[in-house]
Amino acid sequence: MQLRRHWQLCGWVLVLGCLLSLRLAAQPRNRQALEREKKQNLEKMSQIRNILKETSSQKDVSLGQLKALNQQIKTQSSQINLLSEDLKLIETEMDELRRAGELLDRDMGKLKKEYAAMIYAADRRRQQVNPLGFLFSADSYNQLVARYRYLKQYSDARQSQVRQIESVQRQMEEKRLATERKRRQQKSTLLVKLGESKKLETLKEKQNKVVDELGKKEALLRAELTESRRAVSRLETMIRRIIEREARERAERERLERERLARLEAARRAAEKKRAEEAAAAATAGEKTTTPATPAPAEAPAVSDVTTKPVERPNANNFNEAEVALASSFTASKNRLPWPVQTGFISDRFGRKEHPVLKGVIVENLGIDIQTNAGEPVRTVYEGTVRDVTYMPGMNTVVAIQHGDYMTVYAKLRSAIVKVGQRVKARDIIGFVSTDKDGVSEVQFQIWKNYSRLNPETWLVPR
Repeated sequence: MQLRRHWQLCGWVLVLGCLLSLRLAAQPRNRQALEREKKQNLEKMSQIRNILKETSSQKDVSLGQLKALNQQIKTQSSQINLLSEDLKLIETEMDELRRAGELLDRDMGKLKKEYAAMIYAADRRRQQVNPLGFLFSADSYNQLVARYRYLKQYSDARQSQVRQIESVQRQMEEKRLATERKRRQQKSTLLVKLGESKKLETLKEKQNKVVDELGKKEALLRAELTESRRAVSRLETMIRRIIEREARERAERERLERERLARLEAARRAAEKKRAEEAAAAATAGEKTTTPATPAPAEAPAVSDVTTKPVERPNANNFNEAEVALASSFTASKNRLPWPVQTGFISDRFGRKEHPVLKGVIVENLGIDIQTNAGEPVRTVYEGTVRDVTYMPGMNTVVAIQHGDYMTVYAKLRSAIVKVGQRVKARDIIGFVSTDKDGVSEVQFQIWKNYSRLNPETWLVPR
């Protein structure tokens, strides 16, 4: 009876240990994901601080400085939220450790109670029956073996129970130490969160100050907005002209291809007709004489061979097979395209939105603005062909690259190192970002599909 109860308890402790391991094993994955996100956010905060230093070095405040501050506040708030999640996760981990410790403590009590009962029972049996006498008083050899096995199992059970008690004690100590580490981590994280919260308050005060100073320059801001809208309109007109020009060129290629195919078809039919006439003439001559028919001219089959080969035909949009394949692979790269600059953040997002300072004024962005470091190299996001390189007031140098029926546009470049017609690969440097009079280094990035504007943020790999 004592032996059976011992093995039942050992089995329960084993199952309990497995369950605790599974529950606690789920925590590191959450912890790893959280730590990875905190690290990425810290790197983003560092980038924004470096970029903000460049814009803040100017005496006058600017919209670029305000946009950088807004982004810094956003990442700072995100970091505080991550720290709050960290504290919640620590509390959850401590609860798990506390429950595990309680379960182990309870099992330790059961193990000790069972072990004490086993020792007491063994001592009473020794007083009543000598183990050697118990063995040799057996009526048969088989009964002797059975009694020996019983005594050995009982001895093994006692030793196993001792080992189990020691194992539970070690686990309890590990849980206690882990709980202490979590308490220290909790205090440290709480202090970091308080520090980040103070930084956020300072940033918001600075933001309010910049907004107030910009509010005093309403006339200047409205003049800059008017010029910006003109620049955007000029850029949109340029892009549409490029698309129309490419469409005309593809239509012309299609027309020339149709004419070529028509000429080849006419030549093939003429050759077939000539062979048929010669064959008929040869057959007629064969009836009159025994002279073999004259063979068809050697060059006639060559014309037929050329004209009967399958010819690559453009599709409904006049794109050839290579252009269709390129557009298809570009489509498949959605949410995985590299950024046009290695460092930076989105300072102005796609679409219509309220002006950050002027109340009641709606502004629209045909792409996204990415604020970065001065002189940062600008890279193409996908392989394609350069269709235009031009200078435009308000947008500086603009580069347009075609990827089948897609087009990517890179504006506000200081200079370009590519030329029209050049083939480029993904991540090739095409130019360098410009810095405006306010010290803001920003690249305007757009994606078009034919005449439709797309949100570039949904195409770039998430940062």
